[in-house]
Amino acid sequence: MEQQRMSQPAAKKILILSVSAGAGHMRAAQAIEAYAAHPGGATPAATACHLDVMDFVTPAFRKLYTDFYIKLVNKAPALWGYLYHATHDAPKDSSIQRLRRGVERLNTRALMAKIAAFRPDAIVCTHFLPAELLSRALRQHQLACPVWVQVTDFDLHRMWVHEHMQGYFAATDEVAFRMRHEGIPPERIHVTGIPIMPAFAQAPARVPSAQAFGLDPRRTTILLMGGGAGLGSLDAVAARLLALPGDFQLIVLAGKNAAALAALRTLASQYPGRLLAQGFTSEVERLMACADLVITKPGGLTTSECLALGLPMIVNSPIPGQEERNADYLLEQGVALKAFDAVTLEYRVRLLLAQPQQLQAMRAKALALGRPRAACEVLARVLADGVAAEQA
Repeated sequence: MEQQRMSQPAAKKILILSVSAGAGHMRAAQAIEAYAAHPGGATPAATACHLDVMDFVTPAFRKLYTDFYIKLVNKAPALWGYLYHATHDAPKDSSIQRLRRGVERLNTRALMAKIAAFRPDAIVCTHFLPAELLSRALRQHQLACPVWVQVTDFDLHRMWVHEHMQGYFAATDEVAFRMRHEGIPPERIHVTGIPIMPAFAQAPARVPSAQAFGLDPRRTTILLMGGGAGLGSLDAVAARLLALPGDFQLIVLAGKNAAALAALRTLASQYPGRLLAQGFTSEVERLMACADLVITKPGGLTTSECLALGLPMIVNSPIPGQEERNADYLLEQGVALKAFDAVTLEYRVRLLLAQPQQLQAMRAKALALGRPRAACEVLARVLADGVAAEQA
């Protein structure tokens, strides 16, 4: 028995690199890491380490890449949309692209040292910045292990496309088609979906989930996951929804916004048994299991979670760029409606509450599109590639 244990191959070391500019890239990385920690027999053993690239750059560079991005999409979404399209269309040898790449190289030397110290068997990037950095390192023979790229939206921006990558993971066949159009070899493209946490692979039961949060599992339930440009503050949106006719419950997620949570709890006292105001929680999947309809921003990760649980959506005020493309995809697939202001949101909610058969049809389409085990598929592919390379 001791000899058998000694003959087993060592667990592969997988490094997952992300960037804390928006939560989606980080959550995708955490999902892959979670499957490595508890593979459940679906994949070979692996040791995964998730790093935020922003932990290895100067404060000025971090502020540019995270704080500036968040302020831009919240305060000037039209400007962000212009930059999104301009950088997509800019030639690779343009002055703006050369300047951007030069700045990134100067500010990420500590990251390269950390990668060298970890000595990974493979690297998965859930953001385009580390993919670009490692493409250069591979070209200059400063890195030997394979590097994979996980695109985290239902769209493909050219900043994700780099030479020397071992493979790409796409959310849909359409994204894979765009990858081929950008010159990525078909054999390096894998349609897996967008990685989400293992908790979404098996939908939590509605009745115990509702009872745990003090909700009535028999009543129609709407989950509001954020306000956004054009809709107003969370409590104002919640008040408008609660004034609508119909016997439904409303869950509102305020996250870490203490002021919004306090305002929502004050509102909840005016609507006993109809409004659940929830702060930051690690049990989003259980709250989603209680819902019949979700109102949310169309981020790649959040909408992938909704699809995995078969949840129809009303997507609100997508920022120009990736969220706009995400919204287009969801609308085309018949799993979402779009609200660009509070009046439109009210109309959409009234429509769906009055037509439960449409809500049910949207639910069936969402379930068919969902890829709840995307992270597991990504990890399995990366590890299988490593085994194949050893046997070659």
